[in-house]
Amino acid sequence: MSVLLTVEDGVAHVRLTRGRGNPIDLATAEGLLKAARRCGPNVRAVLLTAAGPAFCVGGDLREFAAAGDLRAHLDRVTGALHDALRVFAGLDAPVVAAVRGAVAGAGLGLVGAADLVVAAEDATFVAAYTRIGYTPDAGVTWSLPRLVGPRLALDLLLTNRRLSAAEARFAGLVTSVVPDADRTAAELARQLAGTASGVTKRLVRQGLSASFDRQLDDEARAIAEAAVSPEGRAGVAAFLGQAL
Repeated sequence: MSVLLTVEDGVAHVRLTRGRGNPIDLATAEGLLKAARRCGPNVRAVLLTAAGPAFCVGGDLREFAAAGDLRAHLDRVTGALHDALRVFAGLDAPVVAAVRGAVAGAGLGLVGAADLVVAAEDATFVAAYTRIGYTPDAGVTWSLPRLVGPRLALDLLLTNRRLSAAEARFAGLVTSVVPDADRTAAELARQLAGTASGVTKRLVRQGLSASFDRQLDDEARAIAEAAVSPEGRAGVAAFLGQAL
């Protein structure tokens, strides 16, 4: 099994378990899709991690080279992977990724699909697609320009320049850089699972394309609903030091 899913206290932990860089083969892509589809209404945060010293080095080039019909095989791999990313992106639950070591190719797509990214100090980021004559996938040409700007995105995609964790943090690709990314990300996911973060995520994503007037109206409706919810009432009472 190349993808492991566990759910506890509202946090769905999706873990890449192939090791050795966790290259994405067909089984991994299908495993990610299966895990994403199992993140139901009871999931209030998603934690994405990986086994081994590297988060994800991209597609499994050895599997690609051995494929009898490479085009058909890539259609299946990208189809499953892209559907998984669509599901994760559509979740109200925030997705928190913990990354360390090499992050390359489709690994950048996983980072781009996350809402918050906690990087270890040894993490590095590189596109690597054009180095082997490929073009980007996994939503990289959509997410990367939005995260770091179109000029830097083109620089990274065309030149395969490698970013350190600190450079990625400065560019806006990751949220924070810490010594222990897995532990910090797990704590963050548990924290988010206890808040109204899902609606906030939806509003921010929507705001990228909505008009200012519509966004104001939707914010007004959302805060009114949050205020009368059990979580909203409890949060205000705790803040004011009052008993429920």
